[in-house]
Amino acid sequence: MIQKSIFYLFVLSLAVSSCGNEVVNKGGLKKIEAVDFSHVKIVDNFWAPRLKSHATTTLSVCIDQIENKTGRIRNFENAAIGTGEHSGIFFDDSDVYKALEGIAYTLANNPDGTLERKADEWIDKFAAAQQPDGYINTYYTLTGLENRWHNMDMHEMYCAGHLIEAAVAYFHATGKRKILDVAVRMADHLINTFGAGKKDWVPGHEEIELALVKLYRETGDVRYLDFSHWLLEERGHGHGSKGDGDARNWNPEYYQDDRPVRDMSDIAGHAVRAMYLYCGMADVAALRNDTGYVEAMNRLWDDVTLRNMYITGGIGSSRHNEGFTEDYDLPNYDAYCETCASVGMAYWNLRMNQLTADAKYVDIIERSVYNGALAGISLPGDRFFYVNPLASHGNHHRQEWYGCACCPSQISRFLPSIGNYVYGVSADAIYVNLYIGSSADVEINGKKVNLKMETRYPWDGDVQISFASVSSGRMKGAVNLRIPSWNKSWKININNEEVHPLIDHGYAVINREWKAGDRINLSLDMPVEVVAADPRVKEDIGKRAVQRGPLVYCMEEVDNRIDFDSIKLRSSAAFFAEFTEKLNGIVEIKAKTGEREISFIPYYSWDNREAGQMKVWIDYEE
Repeated sequence: MIQKSIFYLFVLSLAVSSCGNEVVNKGGLKKIEAVDFSHVKIVDNFWAPRLKSHATTTLSVCIDQIENKTGRIRNFENAAIGTGEHSGIFFDDSDVYKALEGIAYTLANNPDGTLERKADEWIDKFAAAQQPDGYINTYYTLTGLENRWHNMDMHEMYCAGHLIEAAVAYFHATGKRKILDVAVRMADHLINTFGAGKKDWVPGHEEIELALVKLYRETGDVRYLDFSHWLLEERGHGHGSKGDGDARNWNPEYYQDDRPVRDMSDIAGHAVRAMYLYCGMADVAALRNDTGYVEAMNRLWDDVTLRNMYITGGIGSSRHNEGFTEDYDLPNYDAYCETCASVGMAYWNLRMNQLTADAKYVDIIERSVYNGALAGISLPGDRFFYVNPLASHGNHHRQEWYGCACCPSQISRFLPSIGNYVYGVSADAIYVNLYIGSSADVEINGKKVNLKMETRYPWDGDVQISFASVSSGRMKGAVNLRIPSWNKSWKININNEEVHPLIDHGYAVINREWKAGDRINLSLDMPVEVVAADPRVKEDIGKRAVQRGPLVYCMEEVDNRIDFDSIKLRSSAAFFAEFTEKLNGIVEIKAKTGEREISFIPYYSWDNREAGQMKVWIDYEE
C-alpha cells in the first residue's frame, strides 16, 4: 500500500535510556554484545553483491593506490632503511592501516591466499619501519624523530590507533601475531611516554581511545584500558593548548577540548573526531561502569540527532571545520556530511545500543548506513565521495582517490564488517537489529543456535527468520525484533500463527521455548512517506523529502530532464513504487501530479550515471 504522511524528522519523541551501575556481563554496563560478523554469512541480493564488489574491486583500488599511485607504502619502505623523502600527508599511514583492516575483515569470511600474502608483505614493511623503542610513524621517521610528540594535531596517536585496530582485526582473521606485536610495542611506547607524572597529551584527532580498548580486550592487559581512560580525562583541562608545536593554532572547541568529556552536552568541532571520541567514551564507560560518561553521551546524542543530523543520517554541515556551526544549520548544496562521519555514526550508535538495549540507536545506524555511508561509494565499488551533499548542480562526482583518502579507506574497512550490526545477544535473548538476508551462529542460555534470515529488505518489508538448528533440541529465551521508527504498521506470525508481542524500547519481544524449524514472519508496511523538516531548518522551509522504508530518495536530472529547477511536489501527488533493474536493481518511486511525473531514486545511488543535478529536498505545494 502506498500512502502519504508528514512527520518531523528532527523532532523525535524518543526517551533517552538511563544506565545504572550494575555490571550485567563481562562488558560491564553492556546489555547486548554484537554477534561478530565472522559468525554471520550474508546472502541477500542487496548486501551480498556489495561485499563481492568490495572484495574484487574496492580492495584492489585501495591496494593499487597505496602501492602504485601514491607513496603510502613507499613511506614504510623508506622508513625501514632510514633514508628517502616522505610523500603525501603526515597522517597517510592511517590509510594503509585501514585498508589492511578491510583486508582482514574480508579474509575472515572469504579466505584468499593471494590477498593474505599481500597483507603479509605490508606487515613485514610495518615491522621493519618500527623504531627500537616501539615508535612507528613514517612521517617523523623520515623528517626528524627529534620532532615527534611536540604537536598534538599531527595525528601520531590517530595513526597508532588505526594500526592497533588493523592488528587486532588481522590477528582475528588469520591468527598471525606479527602485526599484533607491532601494535603492542607501539602501545607500550605510548604508555612509557605519557601518563600521570610523565607527559600530558590531548590527541588532536581522536581514534587511539577506542583502539586501546580493543587492544585491552584482545590482550587482557588493563594498562591499555587505563591509558585510554587517562587520555579521555586529559581533555578540557588546558593541556591541548600547551603543545610545543601547535599552541597558537589550538582551537579547544574544534578539538573537543573545551571542557571535560563528562561535562559535554553539545556536539562541536570536527565531526569525525567527535564520533571517535564518543566511541572511546562508550567503550571505557562500559568497562569501567562510568555512568557519568553515559549521561554525557545521552545529552550529546540528543544534540546530534535532534538538532544537527541530516535526513540521510549524515552529520557535519560545514566545510570550514568539517563539522558543526549552530543548531539546525543544515544546508543542502553546501552540506559536508563526510562519509567517515556517517560511518562514525554507525560505530557510536552500535555502542549506545549495546549499553542500553534501546532500538532507537539502531534506527540511526540504519539511516546512516543505508543513506549517508552507502552514498560514499559507487555502485561498481571503484569510486568514492568524501563529501555527501543533499543537492548538486551537477558538478559533484565521486573520485577514484583523494589526497586525503580517509573516506575510501574507511569504506574499505566498514563494508565487510556490516555483519556486526545485524544481530546482538544478551544472556537470555537474541536481538535482530538490521534486516539483512543471512545465516548466523549465536549462543544464548548455553544453547547454540543457527538462525536463517530471508528478506528482500530494503525493497520489501517481509522478513522470515527461522531456527535452522538448536543444540539439545530446545532453547528458552527471547527473540527481540526491532520495529523501525519509520514503520507505522506491522505484524508478526510464529509458525503461521499471529502473535501480538509487547514492545520494549523499540523491540517486539517474543519470549518462548524455541526448537529447530520454528519460523518467525515479520511484515513491515513500507509506504512512501513525504517528510517535512523541523521548521527551524531554514534551508528546507517550503520543501519536502521522499522516503520509503529506511531509504531516503532523491530526484536526479537524468530522470527528470524537463524544467528540473522548477519541479514542485504537490500534496495531491499520487505515488507509485516499482522495482526496476536500473542502478543494479532499485525500487523507483514515481509521483504523478496532473500531467507531470517525477522520478525518485535512492539517495545512495545518485551520480552513478550521466552528470546532472540532484535534490533531496523538493519545493512543495499544498
